[in-house]
Amino acid sequence: MNFSAEVSTGYDFSMGENQRMVAQMVKDFAEKHIRPHVMEWDEAQTFPIELFKQLGGLGLMGVLVPEEYGGSGFSYFEYVSVIVEIAKVCGSIGLSVAAHNSLCTGHILYFANEEQKRRWLPKLATGEWIGAWGLTEANTGSDAMGMATTAVLDGDHYVVNGSKNWITHGKSSNVAVVMVRTGEKGDTHGISALVIEKGTPGFTHGKKENKLGMRASETTELIFDNCRVPKENLLGKEGEGFQQAMKVLDGGRISIAALSLGIAKGAFEAAVKYSKERHQFGQPISNFQGISFKLADMATEIEAAELLILQAADLKNRGQHVTKQSAMAKYFASEVAVKCANEAVQIFGGYGYTKDFPVEKFYRDAKLCTIGEGTSEIQKIVIAREVIKG
Repeated sequence: MNFSAEVSTGYDFSMGENQRMVAQMVKDFAEKHIRPHVMEWDEAQTFPIELFKQLGGLGLMGVLVPEEYGGSGFSYFEYVSVIVEIAKVCGSIGLSVAAHNSLCTGHILYFANEEQKRRWLPKLATGEWIGAWGLTEANTGSDAMGMATTAVLDGDHYVVNGSKNWITHGKSSNVAVVMVRTGEKGDTHGISALVIEKGTPGFTHGKKENKLGMRASETTELIFDNCRVPKENLLGKEGEGFQQAMKVLDGGRISIAALSLGIAKGAFEAAVKYSKERHQFGQPISNFQGISFKLADMATEIEAAELLILQAADLKNRGQHVTKQSAMAKYFASEVAVKCANEAVQIFGGYGYTKDFPVEKFYRDAKLCTIGEGTSEIQKIVIAREVIKG
């Protein structure tokens, strides 16, 4: 009996030629333009805008955007490869590329009308503009329905008041997609999505967060003080913002899963290399069962995370319902990233606790993956709801 045929799911996750070429291009770019500066940017909390212009020139700031709008027109498989290869070198840069592509640019791609797409997507897809996306507020993290930022229609403009926090690229972005309350609190049809350009009067940024990890990925507040936004900047119809945001997050979770996978792979590869080079008791420490079993666990969990991510990417490519699979991929991969980074530090021993070796940064960066774009606990809620409703 051909057992593999009996259990076949019909999925083919073998890497295609285009995906291999994209992955190699990104890997080469990351080695040349990112790795030499990783700790410099991390220590100084530098957000390297010029690097993102370069990435835009390679089509990596509009990976999923059709060519007619200046993007690469790639699938989610290539997109996952892009994020993984960057995150293997630097989680911060991977996070910023993911947030730009899947949140701001993705929201406009999926829900803007034709005029809006032609107005904003070419600048975002080429890296001419950096994008931000605003949902979270100081008092409404996981409870997005309780947001306090309001938009009141006044003639041809919405007047926006309030603030958002934990916003990637909040200071350096040229444009932001912002969720605002246009109805009652708690009403799923009381939230709308507005595109707000930098320089709009009343739109400013607040303090830059001093973070544990992902320090080269800029995170700030967005502040709105009687900010007048043209009503033609509304994405879709008034009241559709919450449903739009949830669909955007479905794709965003695949991004964070890929980011997690890249961090896990980076930590794992560093640990394998070090375990072969480090000798104790007259032999490489990789020979010792205590170390080899750690590597075995890391390798197995990385493989499992990658399969979950590819399954979610495949469903997304085919336009199928992806909520459960993307939440599973994000939940599992982010927890694997934390475990792998932790074990990598342990394998490096005292050296792993210093900034002269790469794994301490993977350790710091990994934790954000279990928090951003929905905590692990929120992912469990999403998965449970999907499972229970069948």
